[in-house]
Amino acid sequence: MGKSSVIIRSVRESSVDEVVREALTFCGAGRDIKRGMKVVLKPNLCTERKEMIHTANTSIGVTEAVVKNLKDLTGDITICEADGARYTVEQAYEANGIYDLAKKYSIKAVNLSRDEKVWVDSRHVGKWDFGRTFLEADYFISLPALKVHATTVFTGVLKNQWGCVPRKDRLIWHKYLSEMLTDIAKIVPPRISIMDGIVGMQGRGPINGYPINAGVILASADPVALDATGMRLIGLDPYSSEHVRVAGESGVGNISAGDIEIDGDFEKYRVTVEFAEEDWAIKLLNLFSRSEFITQKIIMNDRLFYPIRRMVIGLRRLIN
Repeated sequence: MGKSSVIIRSVRESSVDEVVREALTFCGAGRDIKRGMKVVLKPNLCTERKEMIHTANTSIGVTEAVVKNLKDLTGDITICEADGARYTVEQAYEANGIYDLAKKYSIKAVNLSRDEKVWVDSRHVGKWDFGRTFLEADYFISLPALKVHATTVFTGVLKNQWGCVPRKDRLIWHKYLSEMLTDIAKIVPPRISIMDGIVGMQGRGPINGYPINAGVILASADPVALDATGMRLIGLDPYSSEHVRVAGESGVGNISAGDIEIDGDFEKYRVTVEFAEEDWAIKLLNLFSRSEFITQKIIMNDRLFYPIRRMVIGLRRLIN
């Protein structure tokens, strides 16, 4: 594997549309995407809670800029996402403005949990299913947000594809998460990844933290190199995130700084952030989620989960 390239630009120096256009060109979109190709986009839409969308999700501005520029290359563009544990894709699309975007540009917005399923062999769970729209993409583009994560240290390109697994209780597979994320990246490789670091999240990521406000967009044709660079940008060691390390070791992409060429003033855009802490509550959740019975009967049961959550929040406050 040769060296990988990552571009980083500030939206304080150019418009979002200009930066996204340059990123797509840098990554070869104009060269590789042909008229009629089925292009599938996966933004990070990990919450439908309007008060957290600005910080937790890929911004509608970045998603729209990607769609707008791709329309010059192909008319077959689909935004995809799978249901979350406590919300549907339809709720996320509505809250995040995806339906309005789809109407404006005459593109599709698909719920992978309702899409026709195709079964794929898995070395860890025997078989798992994916939406046909995702599996049959001619060109897959990942649009992650720049965020810390209490369980996986960082959530970027590779972790964004976990939202393509169309089962609400995919939490039960977290014990295989690092290897399964590598598998997904091999089943449907992200041809281009554009990371939204305009706001991003630090602290209690991936949903309950607060803004980074880095004001940057990063992009690469190598998902591992992009995740590694995004981590270094905010002061994280890429090898500290197991799924990024495993993907690098498995040949998905380059993780070593010596194997990554950066186009842009990396030092200028560096920021210091508060990392996510895997505290006792998150450790217990991860432990209990290894049981399919506990996951389905308690963690996925809103009548039991929310009272327990309120108790945990109260205990956290007392301890801290």
